[in-house]
Amino acid sequence: MLQLTKRTEYGLIALVHIAERGAVDAGAFVSAREICDRYPIPRRLVAEVLKALQKHAIVESQRGATGGYALTRRPEQITLGQVVSALEGAPPLTSCESPIVLKSGGCEVQSMCPIRSPVNRVREQLWGLLEHTTLRSLLPTRSAPLAIGAANGAAHANAAAAQLD
Repeated sequence: MLQLTKRTEYGLIALVHIAERGAVDAGAFVSAREICDRYPIPRRLVAEVLKALQKHAIVESQRGATGGYALTRRPEQITLGQVVSALEGAPPLTSCESPIVLKSGGCEVQSMCPIRSPVNRVREQLWGLLEHTTLRSLLPTRSAPLAIGAANGAAHANAAAAQLD
């Protein structure tokens, strides 16, 4: 069904690692090499992902021997929706929402489609869940106590999941 791309998965892994390092060593910058030494993921792709996250002001970079990447905000202020949007854009749930179909004039059943409105509601709930789930909620509890924002995000996520049932 719905699945994050490897690009987004690697981005989230990198962000969790950067956040964990920041919790231990405030102001620390983390290199793509350090992330890839810790996790068996391709360095080139991680570097590309980090550059994209920098472009969207989720991380900042510093050059030099002690350079690397650091979060621009606290983990409870960065949502999974922001990360997914930065790395993937809003993924279409149906083929009529895909850029290829939209460029070719749209779907032939769009005006009478029985699933368009319900699928849009699912998409809105999914995005709501991503927008209320923070990076902090992905961190191990030993290095990141649950923040008020993350607790609210979890409560919203549970409510949104219940509405999908």
